[in-house]
Amino acid sequence: MNTPASSSQRQWLPEGDGPPRVIVCEHSGRWAVALGRQLGPSGPRVHQTRSLAECWEMLAGATASFVIVEATRANLQTLLDRIAQSGRQFPLARVGVVADRGLAAAEWVLREAGAVHFAVSPRRLGPLAQVAHRHMAQVPRPKQTFTQQVWAELPWG
Repeated sequence: MNTPASSSQRQWLPEGDGPPRVIVCEHSGRWAVALGRQLGPSGPRVHQTRSLAECWEMLAGATASFVIVEATRANLQTLLDRIAQSGRQFPLARVGVVADRGLAAAEWVLREAGAVHFAVSPRRLGPLAQVAHRHMAQVPRPKQTFTQQVWAELPWG
């Protein structure tokens, strides 16, 4: 039987941290649209950014987010550095990588840096969406006041 954990057993997000997000960093929008379809209408909302700097800035405000970044030949080294640092800087966040098939050989280097998933086709994002769903279900919740806790545990939405 699943019973809610007591306040002392719950893990909380850092003070002042925003709720976790699904953040997609890309230029075209095709990965975000495809991921949104896979996550479904009841899934988490996809937040789009256009640069690594903007993406990491959004991540700094919601440190338990799931980030999907498009790897390109132009950003590959910077992306590797960011992913490697994200484990220390944002230990509750996870990073998935999407790329064109021409960068498929970079998959294992990106995974070694800390990427939790790698995809090369917008039509095959089901496994990435599953990883995102699982992450979002397991992340700690924002710290709440007693009143917020009571409202959150009421049986209606």
